[in-house]
Amino acid sequence: MVDDAVKPALADAAKHPTQDRLEDQIGWYDRKSRTAQRRYKILKLAQVIIAGLIPLVAVFPIPEPQFKWVTAILGLLVLIIEAVQQLNQDQQNWTAYRSACEALKHEKYLHLASAGPYADAKNSEKRLALLADRIEGLISQEHAKWVSAQEQAMARSRGTQSHPIPPGGNKEPA
Repeated sequence: MVDDAVKPALADAAKHPTQDRLEDQIGWYDRKSRTAQRRYKILKLAQVIIAGLIPLVAVFPIPEPQFKWVTAILGLLVLIIEAVQQLNQDQQNWTAYRSACEALKHEKYLHLASAGPYADAKNSEKRLALLADRIEGLISQEHAKWVSAQEQAMARSRGTQSHPIPPGGNKEPA
């Protein structure tokens, strides 16, 4: 997603593959961040509402066998929602993707202004090469963080939280 204020500046310059890649990645991280945020908030709100219904059900005159089933189902729904949140890691993905998107935007604006690390570049080709190097570094860094978070989540789900998986994955034979 290209910011409206930057569209004219990018339209004037001939599109370079680095600029295309940057725009593509900003858009991807922005969309994924919004999706993860929306899903996290919906699931968390549903979980709070359902958990709040459990004590409320206790004050209604529900016959004994149905009361047990209603409270059991509500408790089960809370548990299932929590499990989905833990598996999807939406809150962590939301913040990580938003952070990556903002870091890429930061690089974009520094490049467009020939500021920061781009101020010393002698020509536009050197600035583009520096931009490519820096954005690929940011993307690689984000990917490494994501892999690490997924490995930690898998370790927690297996109950081995005190024994984190080393970088590169589990080296045990299959």
